[in-house]
Amino acid sequence: MLIFSVFKTLTDQEVVVELKNDLCITGVLKSVDQFLNIRLDAIKVMDEARHPHMMAVKNCFIRGSVVRYVQLPASAVDTNLLEDATRREAANQSKK
Repeated sequence: MLIFSVFKTLTDQEVVVELKNDLCITGVLKSVDQFLNIRLDAIKVMDEARHPHMMAVKNCFIRGSVVRYVQLPASAVDTNLLEDATRREAANQSKK
């Protein structure tokens, strides 16, 4: 659930989502759920020549199972906090 928590803190940030079909979409992250389904607003497609049908789309819902990568803005991620949270979660898992 750590990754889900990270994504929840990134709402209203611009992210790039690469799908398994090689479609890259840039947009403002509006919501994410526990299955990592993503809702983006103000989207732009990276390769408009390959995907002209996406030109008219302004927002989208992306099922988590079709996502290959999500590129996050480096300034929005606190790596020290993320490392500490990862250590705490690993310690809690080892106690079980």
